Amino acid sequence: MRILTFLSDFGAASPYPAAMKAAAAAVADAVFVDISHEVPPQSIRGGAYLLWSVAPTFPRGTVHCAVVDPGVGTSRAALGVASGGQFFVGPDNGLLLPAARRCGTPLVYRLLDPTYWRTPVSSTFHGRDVFAPAAAHLAAGVPLAALGEPAGTYVDLAFPEGRWDGAGLEGEVLWVDRFGNLITTIPGALFERLVCGGAVVVDTGRAALLGVAARTFADVAPGEVVVLVGSDGLIEVAVHAGSAADRTGLSPGSAVRIHPA
Repeated sequence: MRILTFLSDFGAASPYPAAMKAAAAAVADAVFVDISHEVPPQSIRGGAYLLWSVAPTFPRGTVHCAVVDPGVGTSRAALGVASGGQFFVGPDNGLLLPAARRCGTPLVYRLLDPTYWRTPVSSTFHGRDVFAPAAAHLAAGVPLAALGEPAGTYVDLAFPEGRWDGAGLEGEVLWVDRFGNLITTIPGALFERLVCGGAVVVDTGRAALLGVAARTFADVAPGEVVVLVGSDGLIEVAVHAGSAADRTGLSPGSAVRIHPA
């Protein structure tokens, strides 16, 4: 039995996630897993990050149905992407591509055959009527090529990669988790440029915060700033038992620089 995941900006309290699952259940007997339905409204990059973060954890054969779709009902295409033995279904707005690239080499198809959709198709809810049924057909074993044709062009999305500028690490905030930790675009491999256990400065452009480069959150006292490599392999800025987002005022897209003190 394959796994079928769902991700959206619909909100857990809305009926829309349940409607997508109902449409999928009418097609395939699969294990349903919610990645999140709390993507910030219309935040394609936020949804792309969450899908990117979790997709490598799933086994081959998993199908991901991701819907953050400000262009629903317009001429934007519907995509199915195969990569690394997994499948990604959603709108052609870049949402699927970072996760697909992280899993392997993406093969991108346009979903064109309404045989695999729910009818009638609402102009405002392709998550229920196009993406969920198409994803369920993939979970049921229908080949991706049966649902459409290779996409000659599609909207891509790539996270900007942080770098070492010769004196410090530069990047931007990619995501703020519920603890207020700032997940940056700086690769964890660059952490070696800092001295583990040594003092660092986190420059937000508005303030400079003194912290410590460490391995765990608890390597510093409560209330202190810590810079570490998170579970996604990216450098994070956190406050032990506190919120780095509140302390710094930074949000996704904000620039950040970290350098030895």
